[in-house]
Amino acid sequence: MLTIGCHLSSAKGYAAMGDAALSIKASTFAFFTRNPRGGSIRALDPDDVAALSATLREQGFGPLVAHAPYAYNACSAKDRACEFAREAMAEDLRRLESLPGNYYNFHPGAHTGQGRERGIELIAEALCEVMFEGQRTTVLLETMAGKGTEVGGRFEDLAAIIARVGAVAPSLADKLGVCLDTCHVHDAGYDIVHDLDGVLAEFDRVIGLDRLRAIHINDSKNPCGAAKDRHARIGEGYLGSPELGGGLDVFERIVTHPALRDLPFILETPHDELAGYACEIELLRGLAG
Repeated sequence: MLTIGCHLSSAKGYAAMGDAALSIKASTFAFFTRNPRGGSIRALDPDDVAALSATLREQGFGPLVAHAPYAYNACSAKDRACEFAREAMAEDLRRLESLPGNYYNFHPGAHTGQGRERGIELIAEALCEVMFEGQRTTVLLETMAGKGTEVGGRFEDLAAIIARVGAVAPSLADKLGVCLDTCHVHDAGYDIVHDLDGVLAEFDRVIGLDRLRAIHINDSKNPCGAAKDRHARIGEGYLGSPELGGGLDVFERIVTHPALRDLPFILETPHDELAGYACEIELLRGLAG
């Protein structure tokens, strides 16, 4: 069965996230490690974490995909912004040891005019600083849409970051993977609507499919190559809408592809209520067969 879920709020605690996931028949989920726009964080409650761990184990959940806040920019031209990203990421990874074996996804950042190479260098340095020997969480670099000075709009960016970490600390590089966002790669110019096999072959050539650990499954409000990063509900954008040149068969190919079907899928589509995600989970499970 397809391992799929959506972003859930941690406002009511960890156990409540597990209950919410079960209510929409999810088998994984994502959550922000702290306020998605800032740095506030509350103390972990061991009993709360233990309750979620029990739910995950008893209900056969797949890996969770914790998400770093958008405020992090490990390759900013501002020293304090880089320092904050490193401090917060290090704390996030320590806290995630209480939920071992899951994923920590983050946006690589924007080089803010310093240049792609300098951005890659700073991100790799940050990872070497915040990761640690023996950690049980795999850190995922997210594919980006390529807007502005974002790093990660090309597969080569992510490969270069992984290679730099590997050159310094091979054991840390073993705990690095990639989360492929369907909206982002489409907006970045990778034509997954008409050539999913070709895009994945390119990913394999540049990064290696063994590094692909999770999928953000989203439709896009933009045509291929727009570099804008605007998510749409499944079937309502350029990937899934026949009127816009796509169709639900695009998502069927994604959720049944041999290289993807066993990965955790996370919905980041625009819904105000969990019921919307429940409908999309049912839809995608139906497509997966």
